[in-house]
Amino acid sequence: MTGDGLFPRERVTVAPGAVHVPAWLPFTRRRELVDACREWGRGPVPYRRTVLPGGGVMSVQTLCLGRQWVPYRYLDSVGVPLPDWLVELAREALVEAYGEHGGFTPDTALVNFYAPGARMGMHQDREERSGAPVVSLSLGDRCVFRFGNEENRGRPYRDVDLASGDLFVFGGASRWVHHGVPKVFPGTAEPALGLVGRLNITLRETGLSV
Repeated sequence: MTGDGLFPRERVTVAPGAVHVPAWLPFTRRRELVDACREWGRGPVPYRRTVLPGGGVMSVQTLCLGRQWVPYRYLDSVGVPLPDWLVELAREALVEAYGEHGGFTPDTALVNFYAPGARMGMHQDREERSGAPVVSLSLGDRCVFRFGNEENRGRPYRDVDLASGDLFVFGGASRWVHHGVPKVFPGTAEPALGLVGRLNITLRETGLSV
């Protein structure tokens, strides 16, 4: 992997509506987000391994801010409120990716923690009634983010290298594509971040009434 110094990673449009902006979050903001993720986990809705309807248990540990998600639907309840500053950060991300935020008002955020060995299978984010983009922020260990197609979980897909501080937005023609994380590279987080593993925050509009 090339670094952000001698050979900076460049912004890439991976597919129509899908934009990868490397190192978008400055290091101070990364630290603030890691601290916030720890604090949220001490609240009323802790990180948990989601049990799927078929009985399988996800290796990723998840915490939900705002409207609560369970496989494969949203509940009316709110556990940890979605902070206004995080909504504003998501809007700034859309301005960076698309040039405007279009009134984006997320009402839910999934915080996924990847301990060593954790991964995420190919899936679609289809529980939302809104077609607004998904904003994804990466913290900690580097990973392979597999960005596929709308029809199935297999090829064609494109593997994107996501590192700490990266922004990935997918909307428009790419809003409903399958995606996943087949591999995380342990020990690749910045030591000063104080994080062992990977955190991923995805912000969405559910399109559901309050």
